[in-house]
Amino acid sequence: MKKKMNYLLLLLMTIFMVGCTEIEDVSNTDVEIDSQEASAVETNQTSETEETVTTGTEEQVEADTPTQSKNELFAGYKLIEVDGGDLSGYREPNVVVDIGFGDRQYWAFTNEYGQLVRVIADEIILQDDRNEPVLSTGRYYSDEAKVPGVESADLDEGHIIADSLGGVSNAYNITPQNSTLNRHGDQAYMEDAIRKAGGATNFEAIITYPNTKTQIPSSYQYTYTLKGKVIVDKFDNVNPDEVNESLGLTESKPSNSTNSNTSSNTNHDISLVDTNGNGQVTISEAKAAGYSMPITRDHWLYPYMDDRDNDGMVGE
Repeated sequence: MKKKMNYLLLLLMTIFMVGCTEIEDVSNTDVEIDSQEASAVETNQTSETEETVTTGTEEQVEADTPTQSKNELFAGYKLIEVDGGDLSGYREPNVVVDIGFGDRQYWAFTNEYGQLVRVIADEIILQDDRNEPVLSTGRYYSDEAKVPGVESADLDEGHIIADSLGGVSNAYNITPQNSTLNRHGDQAYMEDAIRKAGGATNFEAIITYPNTKTQIPSSYQYTYTLKGKVIVDKFDNVNPDEVNESLGLTESKPSNSTNSNTSSNTNHDISLVDTNGNGQVTISEAKAAGYSMPITRDHWLYPYMDDRDNDGMVGE
């Protein structure tokens, strides 16, 4: 009997010890699982924090990218609208005006004295005479603004951005400019270069004056990009022919009937010039007959020729 009791007691003790071991294993397992879960949570939180910081940095970089809005561009100026064909020569001080025809955006700025001092355009878009209301003269309007100074015989109503380049004719695009410079000098060369390139980008004109009283500029500076190349043109508002002559850069040419506007056709017989007999004389026909260009308004051939810009000269 006593041996049976000892056996039973031994069996109970064995069961008790096995049970304690399993409980300890389970407890250790729970602790280990809890530790792993806590580590995973901490890792996720750290990842989310890092992601948030990265996103914030990207947004900051994007916000710091230099982009000039109209509000920044026009700061200190009042934006006004002026009809493109307004002939008034008056300009308001410290204003900005869109001088682009149609949907073009060419911005002109005046200073505190009402002088036109700056014109900018992201893109110069050439005139489209097929889809725009262009006159037979090649202009949008029949006349240009009467800015003080244009009444001078040797000064033109000169566009900063020409009609052919999409500019209007009000006072915010017109300055009194030397006629030779405007028609045959650097101004004309610049406009021709832009036309031949099909337009320009990053256009800026800076206009300077000898004093604060006049509206007649002393010089111009144009900066623009043609086919990826940056061009800078600087020139004074003077007659380039007179300047070249004073510098000894010109020489007189011997008189020659083929280079003279008198030619040998002293009887002014149009049939000797109008080779196709249509009653009109082209520049090629006039040159073939011995007349040099330009043909001016006082020349006998002028009525038979097409002065598209109505400036009193053909073939300039």
